[in-house]
Amino acid sequence: MTNQRAILAVADLSVDLGGRSILRDVSFDLHPGQLCALIGENGAGKTTLLRTLLGLISQRTGTVMIDGEAPRKHRALVGYVPQKITFDPDLPLRTRDLVRLGLDGHRLGLPLWNTRTHAAVDAALQAVGAEDFADRRVGELSGGQQQRAVIAHALVRKPRLLILDEPLANLDFGSANALVDLLGKLIAQQQMTVLVTAHDMNPLIPVMDRLVYLVDGRAATGKVAEVVQPEVLSKLYGYPVSVLRHGGRILVLPDAPENADVANLNRCAGH
Repeated sequence: MTNQRAILAVADLSVDLGGRSILRDVSFDLHPGQLCALIGENGAGKTTLLRTLLGLISQRTGTVMIDGEAPRKHRALVGYVPQKITFDPDLPLRTRDLVRLGLDGHRLGLPLWNTRTHAAVDAALQAVGAEDFADRRVGELSGGQQQRAVIAHALVRKPRLLILDEPLANLDFGSANALVDLLGKLIAQQQMTVLVTAHDMNPLIPVMDRLVYLVDGRAATGKVAEVVQPEVLSKLYGYPVSVLRHGGRILVLPDAPENADVANLNRCAGH
């Protein structure tokens, strides 16, 4: 894998917004078949990082490369699943119509059906296990089904990099586990490169290879075993923390200094 060119390469990335430093010297890369979890509490810089990767925000310093090119040149290689989309139950938009919009939704109206369109939509629906509700209105689906529909929309153009913003938020335990299994299958079957933002790393542990752990715009990056270490995270947080592993879960806990933001740390660690 190390001989392959990185699908996503971020080097010394710093971003300012409104005169404030939001991201500082963030570096990491992702290769085909890897899943990276971007972990951090609200305000840590996750959204800013995603928007920069998508070419929507310009960086102050550093570089972002997608398959060796700037993001704006390779947007077709990126599938993006936003954090929350609300669908009107009365909107006559079927699941397959939503997926079809992913082919050329920038045009006015729905694209015309043809053999190639049918094949692409059917393949995306099958990839996420959405065939059974392909002809149901998206607004009538459960949260987990809607999430699959939106992922199929992102996959229909066969991207090399799939970016999902908080895909596990507001899902019940079963739907969250099913989504993690789906991401694992996409990686195994299609060598998809996946970047997922989350507050809690634990549901993603079975499938993630890399971790970007953000605190106040600074990041610790690398393999999970390298990043989730007391000395690494203590330096990142600026005060001592402990790392506990039990039953396949990881807890990052403060060593209770008076000035520690314990609530923030516990939420970020999945406590």
